[in-house]
Amino acid sequence: MKNLPWLAANLPGYLRFRQALAHPSKAQRGLLRHYLQPNAGTAFGRAHRFSEIRTAEEYRERVPLATWEDLAPWVERIAAGEMGILTRSPVRTLEPTSGSSSAAKLIPYTPVLQREIRRAVAPWIVDLYARRPRLISGTAYWSITPLALEEEQTTRPVRVGFEEDTEYLGGFWSRLVDATLAVPGSVRHIRSMEAFRYTTLLFLLRRRDLSLISVWHPSFLTLLLGVLPDFWKSLLRDIERGTDRLAPHPRRAAGLRKLTPDATARIWPHLGLISCWGDAHAALSLPELARTFPGVEIQPKGLLATEGFVTIPFAGLWPIAIRSHFFEFFPEDGGDPRFAWEIEEGVVYSVVLTTGGGLYRYRLQDRVRVEGFVQETPSLRFLGKEGHVSDLRGEKLHESFVASALARVFEQTGLTPRFAMLAPADEGPAGYVLYLEAEESPAGLADRVDEELSANPHYRLCRALEQLASVRIHRVEKDAFSRYLDHCQWRGQRIGDVKPLALSPLPEWGKVFERTVGGRL
Repeated sequence: MKNLPWLAANLPGYLRFRQALAHPSKAQRGLLRHYLQPNAGTAFGRAHRFSEIRTAEEYRERVPLATWEDLAPWVERIAAGEMGILTRSPVRTLEPTSGSSSAAKLIPYTPVLQREIRRAVAPWIVDLYARRPRLISGTAYWSITPLALEEEQTTRPVRVGFEEDTEYLGGFWSRLVDATLAVPGSVRHIRSMEAFRYTTLLFLLRRRDLSLISVWHPSFLTLLLGVLPDFWKSLLRDIERGTDRLAPHPRRAAGLRKLTPDATARIWPHLGLISCWGDAHAALSLPELARTFPGVEIQPKGLLATEGFVTIPFAGLWPIAIRSHFFEFFPEDGGDPRFAWEIEEGVVYSVVLTTGGGLYRYRLQDRVRVEGFVQETPSLRFLGKEGHVSDLRGEKLHESFVASALARVFEQTGLTPRFAMLAPADEGPAGYVLYLEAEESPAGLADRVDEELSANPHYRLCRALEQLASVRIHRVEKDAFSRYLDHCQWRGQRIGDVKPLALSPLPEWGKVFERTVGGRL
């Protein structure tokens, strides 16, 4: 019953989104007006003469494209306590985020941006439950991001980071979704990763009615379930006897004692859907997730980032979040940027975002391909990040190209690795190493990867000139993703920001994955 108020609150947003799908130009132009007029008096608005801009075309001509480096000085002024810098709407918090190899960025969150996020969440949630009504009667687990050590609140005039993940939605809406959750948001304040996982599992095991799981990378969930056998007896004891904050639940403990930790279908018999990343390199982790939760539907998330929502799962596709932000798209093969209502099926684009948080013509550095339409609104597939390029000898390997190459090799060989990442060798001749965790490794795997990479003419030339050695395989014995995660945290990233990629330009992974089996294959 706790899901019904949450659903009812989202129904108007769902209906408005459905109407907007038929008129993307109208929806987008209206959004842009609501950015320009109220923010004309801000420091950024005055500098770019927002008051003189009347159309989307003029906005595109007069406001330059921006990277994080362009916006950082403006955000620093906000962090110092200045008002009216990027938006008239007050900045409630600066939310930390980062790429897979970059330092942390602080994204301004305003009440306007929170409303825009709700406009994306509403149609997804209502569509999700309308198509799967049996999920309504259960509780949900929305993955909770543990606080990084550096997120301790300082004396900054503007708060850094939300106290709870559901605060992204705003106060009243946060309380609505909190009522449906199996694991409370306060768990994110647990500093020890072992204690964080133990407590999360404790809450989850108590809920036989768990029906929906929403996580970011699928490996987050498989890692969580991977430690369940180690904690099993202790968890059942705490469920039976209770803890300082949880009442005893002897009946549930007795039922669990008849099961084994790998019997997920019987532990959570009502679990019907897992929402997680499922595009680009994250797709490699879906088979293991399916094995861990047999018979449970896995729904790939849309493209969303701390900066904003790009697409949402809706009606079996992933349409642009047309009511949330203003979008532009750069064709990969060059040419002028296109608006959301102008992009064409089959074409690859780079995403540019304008939001109510004060990101104006911000290059998100995400590559997408148009794969259809929901009414008149394009549906997009995430292909990978821009900027993740490795160039040891002029080969210019792009992350999305490497992801496709590895996917083809794994399909050809029937390999389903738990982890796979290509990176420059940290010792020996210049070249690349494939860090791989898998049950088996077919003979000739390195040669197959090398052959696929040679479809890139620059790589092929470097190999022919012997500027690069052939690909080597570094088999990781176990826990590759966990070690990857630990290293990213050590480099200053939060777990929720870590996006495992097919290619890392960093040559430091040999030491991270130093426990190996076998050698070159």
